[in-house]
Amino acid sequence: MSPLTRRDLLKAGAASAGAVAAPGIAHAATAAVTSTPPRAPVLQRVALEVNGRRVEREVDTRTSLLDLLREHLQLTGTKKGCDHGQCGACTAIVDGRRVNTCLTLAVMHEGAEVTTIEGLGTPERLHPMQAAFVKHDGYQCGYCTPGQICSAVAVLDEVRDGIPSHVTGDLTARPALSPDEIRERMSGNLCRCGAYANILDAIEDVAGTRRAAGAGA
Repeated sequence: MSPLTRRDLLKAGAASAGAVAAPGIAHAATAAVTSTPPRAPVLQRVALEVNGRRVEREVDTRTSLLDLLREHLQLTGTKKGCDHGQCGACTAIVDGRRVNTCLTLAVMHEGAEVTTIEGLGTPERLHPMQAAFVKHDGYQCGYCTPGQICSAVAVLDEVRDGIPSHVTGDLTARPALSPDEIRERMSGNLCRCGAYANILDAIEDVAGTRRAAGAGA
């Protein structure tokens, strides 16, 4: 019989180790699958006022406010973009403040007043901010537009209430609604089409701070 080479010995050792380990690995994988049964969802009833109408739904406690609006109430104007709070497409106004609805659970807002894009205006009677977005072409594909408009409406309320931003120079004075203030406050709403200049024009128009084209040039 020819002597074993070093290569043959290593191959034989690896094969033996694999044969011994395989049943253990298979057993561990099977145990991991079978030992943890799926947990039944925990349901809870939540009542909110959405666009001026009281609604009650029983939802899984893991349901986001976004999914409550879209899947349970069919208010699909609020868009699911990134679902990670990074794009702002899901922005709605909750108790007077803008919220990324994908990042908050529905059951956390018992009794809250929620306004979505559907609650701001209708095609027959547009909210001033909606009308300004149309006037200044503040959208292209339109997917981010509901969140942009809800955020813009809340921005004007924030400034009116004297809430500062990261670019506010004097924290003891009411913020001035400058282009830099608007850009900073709207920075959480992304527009992949790049309609930012027109969105700024629309917000300034509603705020009454927009200068006519060419003024001061």
